Amino acid sequence: RGGALLTSPSGPGYHIMLPFITTFKSVQTTLQTDEVKNVPCGTSGGVMIYIDRIEVVNKLAPYAVYDIVRNYTADYDKTLIFNKIHHELNQFCSAHTLQEVYIELFDQIDENLKLALQKDLNVMAPGLTIQAVRVTKPKIPEAIRRNFELMEAEKTKLLIAAQRQKVVEKEAETDRKKALIEAEKAAQVARIHYQQKIMEKETEKRISEIE
Repeated sequence: RGGALLTSPSGPGYHIMLPFITTFKSVQTTLQTDEVKNVPCGTSGGVMIYIDRIEVVNKLAPYAVYDIVRNYTADYDKTLIFNKIHHELNQFCSAHTLQEVYIELFDQIDENLKLALQKDLNVMAPGLTIQAVRVTKPKIPEAIRRNFELMEAEKTKLLIAAQRQKVVEKEAETDRKKALIEAEKAAQVARIHYQQKIMEKETEKRISEIE
């Protein structure tokens, strides 16, 4: 009002505004989602990839509106979220290989960005909370993407072959155990027959001695 920022925000409802003296900006204090699109990301190996969309779910506490708008304007999300997302993602990508960013560590990017953003916001803009970060799969050069698909196909083949090998080994082990059991049974039967014959001969010998 009159060029000075009011110290407290106005809530929902009817409000009086003096033309040319009072201006206003709407600031959302409920849960909102900011979308950062087409974010470039250079890996440690020099490959440039692009993240199609990053969604940042955040909430601004009403008590923090005055300080944050005073320091960063009503478009605070450009400085505190959009620009920071670019910076943090590039920090992450530059420290990792394409293999790590695209496959091995991709499931960790969401949480890493959330923690990095919140850590800075706790200092720069207390009251602005990051609820969640969602990152879409990176776009990579077509030739590299095909190579990754071939690698995944080969890995799948190897896994299938390994599983088949385990099945074959299991079946062979089962057959071996069966054979051992059968051999043991046969040996036991043979021992019994042998003992019976010995007993018969001893009996015959005793009878002949008596006679």
